[in-house]
Amino acid sequence: MADIEMAEGVASLPAEEWNALVGDESPFLEWEWLASLEEAGAVGERTGWGARPLVVREGGRLVAACPLYLKLHSEGEFVFDWGWADASERAGIRYYPKMLVAVPFTPVSGARFLVAPGEDRPRWIALLAQALRDTCVANELSGVHVNFCQDDELDALEGLDYQVRFGLQYHWLNANYSSFDDYLARFRSKRRNQIRRERRELDRQGVVIETHVGSEISEELFAPMYDFYKTTVQEHYYGRQYLNFPLFELLRDRFRERLVFIVARQGEELIAGTFNVAKGDALYGRYWGATRALRHLHFNVCYYAAVEYCIAAGLQRFEPGAGGNYKQLRGFDPQPTRSAHFLRDPRLAQAVGEFLRAERNQVSETIDWYQERSALKKEAPAGSD
Repeated sequence: MADIEMAEGVASLPAEEWNALVGDESPFLEWEWLASLEEAGAVGERTGWGARPLVVREGGRLVAACPLYLKLHSEGEFVFDWGWADASERAGIRYYPKMLVAVPFTPVSGARFLVAPGEDRPRWIALLAQALRDTCVANELSGVHVNFCQDDELDALEGLDYQVRFGLQYHWLNANYSSFDDYLARFRSKRRNQIRRERRELDRQGVVIETHVGSEISEELFAPMYDFYKTTVQEHYYGRQYLNFPLFELLRDRFRERLVFIVARQGEELIAGTFNVAKGDALYGRYWGATRALRHLHFNVCYYAAVEYCIAAGLQRFEPGAGGNYKQLRGFDPQPTRSAHFLRDPRLAQAVGEFLRAERNQVSETIDWYQERSALKKEAPAGSD
């Protein structure tokens, strides 16, 4: 018989048991990432992220789980439901706390229901999805939100009255490129020449870009990388500083093998950097910042250098994060993202359902529009034009 419970955070669970469920899935699901967020205080009751992973044991063995949070707000989710929360409160329906199955502050798709190897994955997905809904109803919470999930999870969730939401992100896909020039050959001449000019501009300004991977990342790079992260937060009115330096220190000690730091130097000074994570055949861009506003610095450090690294390392996909249709001009085409939402109050569920139907059509049309107008030629050319 299966035993289901809410644990007191991922950090309270044995790392090897949790990671056995994660397997080849997203690095942001790994114990080292999630537990570090908790232990650094970025996630916790104080920040409105009550970590309560839902875990299933059978015969004492951990067979399934999901990263679950009791949220007191909608910050740091990247699937925006503030309009729903506002409508809910105006209708006299308490929206917070709510239940969220996701990775904090991380808009990366992946499994949200983790199942041990060799187990019946559909069975445990269905059990977890039902347990989430039952917990929501029993505790009179507003709803359950499963963000950036996979198709097989959506199938089970839809059968339990969760409503599907589509979004889009811009991803780079490796078409067996042998070099960055090979990649550039996929562009039409005007765009290709523009990218070359943007890369030459940094050379003219004496900027050198370096890539540091895994154990090769020196201790001295973590403090500047944290400072770069803070500069981006502070420069934008909508910026929110979710992370702190203790998290960067924990990731330095626990997670370094997954990290790819790309930094820019002007002379001896570090002036910009990106914090990336790699696993399997994918690279994920997370945090960027700069202390100097140099022309084209952002594109070179965040995108071109990362693409160059992916080609050299044989990675097949680069996900640079949410937003930014300017990425499409640089060869990042739109890909759909998915989430599922169960809302306990039928009035709110009906209103959200009507909104989601219209939004899904709009997102699908937007993806089709951008795919048809990709900056990349449909067929890789034998040579440049």
